[in-house]
Amino acid sequence: MKPNCHSRESGNPDPAEQLLAHFDRITDAPDAIPRLRRFLLDLAVRGKLVPQNPNDEPASELLKRIVAEKARLVKAGEIKKSKLLPPVTEDPYELPLNWLWTRIREVTSDRGQTIPDRLFTYIDVTAIDKEAGYIAEAKSLYAHEAPSRARKLVRKGDVVYSCVRPYLLNIAVVDEGLEPEPIASTAFAVLNGFGLVLSRYQWIVLRSPFIVGLVEASMRGQAYPAINDSDFALLPFPLPPLAEQHRIVAKVDELMALCDRLEAARMEREATRDRMTTASLSRLNAPDQDSATFQNHAAFALNNLTPLTTRPDQIKALRQTILNLAVRGKLVPQDPNDEPASELLKHIAAQKAEKKRKTGDTRIKLALDPQPDGLPMVLPHEWAVQSFENLFLFVDYRGKTPPKTNAGIPLITAKNIRMGYLNRDPREYISEKTFHAWMTRGFPEIGDLFFTTEAPLANVCLNNIDEPFALAQRVICLQPYGKINTRFLMFALMSEPMQLLIDANATGMTAKGIKAANLKPLPIPIPPFAEQNRIVSKVDELMTLCDQLETSLVMGDETRGKLVQVVLYGALKADGEVAAWPLC
Repeated sequence: MKPNCHSRESGNPDPAEQLLAHFDRITDAPDAIPRLRRFLLDLAVRGKLVPQNPNDEPASELLKRIVAEKARLVKAGEIKKSKLLPPVTEDPYELPLNWLWTRIREVTSDRGQTIPDRLFTYIDVTAIDKEAGYIAEAKSLYAHEAPSRARKLVRKGDVVYSCVRPYLLNIAVVDEGLEPEPIASTAFAVLNGFGLVLSRYQWIVLRSPFIVGLVEASMRGQAYPAINDSDFALLPFPLPPLAEQHRIVAKVDELMALCDRLEAARMEREATRDRMTTASLSRLNAPDQDSATFQNHAAFALNNLTPLTTRPDQIKALRQTILNLAVRGKLVPQDPNDEPASELLKHIAAQKAEKKRKTGDTRIKLALDPQPDGLPMVLPHEWAVQSFENLFLFVDYRGKTPPKTNAGIPLITAKNIRMGYLNRDPREYISEKTFHAWMTRGFPEIGDLFFTTEAPLANVCLNNIDEPFALAQRVICLQPYGKINTRFLMFALMSEPMQLLIDANATGMTAKGIKAANLKPLPIPIPPFAEQNRIVSKVDELMTLCDQLETSLVMGDETRGKLVQVVLYGALKADGEVAAWPLC
């Protein structure tokens, strides 16, 4: 075996200490702590976590003692004689000089099987705390209650390893005497290390990225992938001196406890950020507050966007808050020189009446104006409210879907209408003949609103299609009677107050839907036309900022992930050389 050029007997830097010294730089990476845990295990099984001591009994001598102890137990009838295993002829990676490559069943054995005939402690995967690596909730069963898999004998100090779905890492040390006598499921391999291979060190090896990779490559089966006993027995096992096993276990336990503290600190930081974000956005959304108070809350939120938005779900909440402010008249200041919304609605009413006179369309009916108190919010003085029916002609084909073809005229369905945008996928078509027979209730125009009546309910977007197309069921085209900014109306309908209002007037349990008769009288807040345009500009500006924040979050996560890699890599440097194994 080649000499180990990375032995730290000479006082070279401790890689784990180097790594932890820089950990504050990477702790915000989404998977930094799990990666650190895996990396520490990898260091441990490569002999790079603690220094070697030349005075330790070498692993070659330890193996002789293990062989002798196995022979004694076989002679005493306590275990069965195992098959002779082939030696590890090609080192999977380089070990320290006083370590040795063996096979896992060369240094451990199981204890055989039995059929329960009295009260016993049953160990199955539900009994294991796999992160801590111990038996947490084993239950006592009577013999007549025993599952057919309850067969494996277990004793204090053994390790149980689930061979079924081993990627779940259900591995535990039986670290205390269980009463009544424990029996494990046949899904487990039981590992008795004879007191010469520490059970906690076995746990470290079995959870190390090296062994996990080998096991996953050896799994068989689809529904319940597993590693069989013969493949498990051949797994290569890095055996250190017994004294070094003790040092490794102590160091891993120390560092895993530190990882627990780092994880707890990270979770507390996240919880604090959550509370601050929730409180800040809740204050902005509060309906009853004076202008000065609102401005203070808005200034705080805008000045702290970066710390308030560290996760995608927080960006989503920020987007919703922007829409909620927009629909309540809190996003841009009112201008007393704007023509009031009441005058705008008079123009729209006149255009509705004129369309009725010219077309004779029986769908266009006179309807009462809604009352402002029908909205769950207080509006600025210059604003007004109007109903869906008085704002829009409803163009819809509810309850029917035309026959589809593989090509032809595009068909827009509820699946294409997303919240705030139109997605042309999935693409469906009807024939040109069907199109001319189908589109008899009107043709959508650029800028009209598309609204889904169910599955999903109340998705809304603008029509931006400049080619002939047809509408399917569960979609209404809301075509304004007069001049109005439909982007503002889209943002208003996307806001939480309007979504809640629509939902409150919908019917159904599992798949809620709203009837046109229930939708038409619902009120919509209408600002002056000039303010509509200012609101749309401000929403677009802030949504662009949200896009940038999302991009920075993704880039930040990628950067932190790369930094984890760099720090892990740097932690392995010793005397100008770097260990050559894959980083976790």
